[in-house]
Amino acid sequence: MSTPRLPLMPLDQALGELLALATPPSETEWVTTFQADGRALARDLVSALHVPAHDNSSMDGYALRCTDVAEAGTVLPLSQRIAAGSLAMPLAAGSVARIFTGAPIPPGADAVVMQEDCAVTAPGEICIRTVPVAGQWIRRAGEDVASGTIVLSKGERLTPAALGLAASIGMHQVPVVRRLRVALFCTGDELVMPGAVAPQDMRPGSIYNSNRFFLRALLLRLGCEVSDFGIVPDRLDATMRALQSAAQGHDLILTSGGVSVGEEDHVKAAVQALGSIRLWQIAIKPGKPFACGRVENSHFIGLPGNPVSSFVTFLLLVRPFLLKLGGARQIAIKSVAANAHFTWPRADKRREFLRVRRNPEGGLDLFANQSSAVLTSAVWGDGLIDNPPGQTIGYGDVVRYLPFAELLA
Repeated sequence: MSTPRLPLMPLDQALGELLALATPPSETEWVTTFQADGRALARDLVSALHVPAHDNSSMDGYALRCTDVAEAGTVLPLSQRIAAGSLAMPLAAGSVARIFTGAPIPPGADAVVMQEDCAVTAPGEICIRTVPVAGQWIRRAGEDVASGTIVLSKGERLTPAALGLAASIGMHQVPVVRRLRVALFCTGDELVMPGAVAPQDMRPGSIYNSNRFFLRALLLRLGCEVSDFGIVPDRLDATMRALQSAAQGHDLILTSGGVSVGEEDHVKAAVQALGSIRLWQIAIKPGKPFACGRVENSHFIGLPGNPVSSFVTFLLLVRPFLLKLGGARQIAIKSVAANAHFTWPRADKRREFLRVRRNPEGGLDLFANQSSAVLTSAVWGDGLIDNPPGQTIGYGDVVRYLPFAELLA
């Protein structure tokens, strides 16, 4: 009598269990702000100064007292010239100061009139052609950042804008969580590395190993240090040796292939022999053969061998796991509502992720072949539709769209 097959785990449950396992390493390192792009902050950054440090002009023009300009056309003498980075003297009553963008507002002035609204009527005399309003074209001290405030929070993943903000408060180095160390290998006797065998010399049944290339690139984009263990033969002993070696000094072992139910799929058995399997098989399409567990002190994730399945499960499961493991706080996948410009009449019992791309009208076109082996779909497409189980799609229906621009960042 055969053992009844357990129901597949829903994606959200699998992701929740996976994230519950992700405890960031305790090690912190200081890196230059130039080199911190994409890293997760290990502690809050608190500003020791106001930004800007003083009231300054947001325009090239003239600083003045509003009480000195009761009507348009008032002519006032020029008393000083203030450039960015220079020291401003108190403004003499009844005069104006030539001022440039970023220059400090002189004591006594309460407005700036842009140069387009002024005219030089004689040497040293300025005609103010509009009546100013107090505070116009003045950037106040601390308007961007107030001294003592948290500018960037622990767990924030540093973006180019965040690096600029850190620099603006004087941070030439920032504390970040250390880089994750990931061991990567692919299994399969059919796999051949590009360059090892010419296309015309490939033996029947052989394929070039594409997964190794995009998985390594995805890991590097997330800032991981990658140890590439290459291709492992479809043998239990070879798989166990590779896992034991990969477990040394790595936070995660990531594999591709060998986690299904075939006689040549040895990864699950090898992980169970050396450690434990916590998750196996997810109710998504593509990507059902997904495994998660531990080998010694390393996390283990096994991805399907079909390239699109491997690509999609990395984006949906491995990426958020690595972000949290690396100390990042914001890991939720953001979706966009969009209209389907196609029909999808055959609902699947699993949650589907369809490869699509935006068209000039703003709708989504579907790649014709949604096979998990067709990697062309992931290049042609610019995102995925997250289609619920049992759901058909009609032309014009609003669907949940996951842009690759979001998933690959």
